[in-house]
Amino acid sequence: MFVPGDNDVINSDESYKTGGAQTDRVNGEYHYKNGYTQKIYSDAHYVREEDSTVPPRYYSPHEKPAREPKEPKPARESGRRAGAFARTLCLCLVCALLGGLGGAAFIGSRMTDRMEALEQSVTQLQNQPAIGQGSPLAVGVADGEQGAVPASAVYDMACQQVVGVTSEVNYTNFFGMTSSSAVSGSGFIVSENGYIITNYHVIEYAYTGGQDVTVILHDGTRYTASIIGVEESNDIAVLKIDAANLSAATFGDSDSLSVGETVYAVGNPLGELEFSMSTGHVSALDRAIKTGESADSINMFQIDAAVNSGNSGGPVYNTRGEVIGVVTAKYSDTGVEGIGFAIPINDASSIAQDLVTKGYVTGKAYLGVRLDERYNSLYSQYYGMPLGAYVYSVDAQSSAEAAGIQPGDIITRLGDAEISSYDDLRTAVKRFSAGDTTDLTLYRAGESMTLSVTFGELKPDSTSDSPAKLAPAG
Repeated sequence: MFVPGDNDVINSDESYKTGGAQTDRVNGEYHYKNGYTQKIYSDAHYVREEDSTVPPRYYSPHEKPAREPKEPKPARESGRRAGAFARTLCLCLVCALLGGLGGAAFIGSRMTDRMEALEQSVTQLQNQPAIGQGSPLAVGVADGEQGAVPASAVYDMACQQVVGVTSEVNYTNFFGMTSSSAVSGSGFIVSENGYIITNYHVIEYAYTGGQDVTVILHDGTRYTASIIGVEESNDIAVLKIDAANLSAATFGDSDSLSVGETVYAVGNPLGELEFSMSTGHVSALDRAIKTGESADSINMFQIDAAVNSGNSGGPVYNTRGEVIGVVTAKYSDTGVEGIGFAIPINDASSIAQDLVTKGYVTGKAYLGVRLDERYNSLYSQYYGMPLGAYVYSVDAQSSAEAAGIQPGDIITRLGDAEISSYDDLRTAVKRFSAGDTTDLTLYRAGESMTLSVTFGELKPDSTSDSPAKLAPAG
């Protein structure tokens, strides 16, 4: 509601000047007078008492009519009635004395019956539940909450499993001088002999720049870690430290997660508040989240436990102390709280296992095309061609070559997914596995055609289905 201050001027025509901005009040709303109207708030339909034309609503009992005075009776008639009343009263007293002895026994038996009935009624009332004091809710019986342990016990265990991950990144500043800065994140131990899972973006600069990665345990012990493998498109990395008899995390089943389950995020927010635990719930499942402009979408679940810079790579625990996810992202807009995202542990553990045993993630679908990212809606409209992923080149001996895809083709559908850009195609390919077969629709020389394609397996020496490195058009 608008409340005028000391410097506000209120005119008789209900025009207001607040802080130099002219406004008009129309139908209980305030509007700016700067060429357009903008609704601020609308107050309730309040009418002052002195302006009201409707009579007040309150209760008023009806007045009773006054009784009319009675005329006095003649004295002779009154005397006769008084004598009759005296004779009747004497008769009643005699009857009462005679009947009292006979009725005593009857009244006594009736009183006994009434007392027994009253005692039965009291007993029945005592057995009734009290109003507002029903049976309490059972604790720990909901799905996913059975076997729950105290949050303090989860934290004590997490302190033995969560680690800090730091690296020094060298870079050239604006003045051409070489400088360095620290990159901090979190991770967690997954084997007694020192394997650790974290996010790829936590160690990205160290990985691409050949810098050392340091792992810090809860007791302050520091280790220089080796980078065993990375999976950039799913933001997972595996580190290894030379240690033994470590406390390894136990994995839960992230496929059985339900919205509303209690979760705990443990990590190093801001890179300096080591081993902080925040509590929340699973807010949503199966979110397709991008952590950068050019990053692929990653399947994550949403939590409302507080996460901040430095939490990345840390674990998400359930109430049984099992790791069910890897903290990866948060909503970055100012003023937004309680929206964090984690990679399901079933996905992360499968990726980590492949990185340790194979050196790469197995089973990923591979089409074998390079795409021209310059093709967009402007080119589509100018040349009268459909939107899609424009094929710049086709890899030799690839699935695309075997299916008959050629340079210059515009892919418009893959399986059930509509394709309108190169990014759509990359996302659609990730939904398949190596060996899967599906239909692919493309546009070529003014005609639309459908081909059948069987995906190969993406390996480290394969060129991914990504944009070709081309100069901007024009």
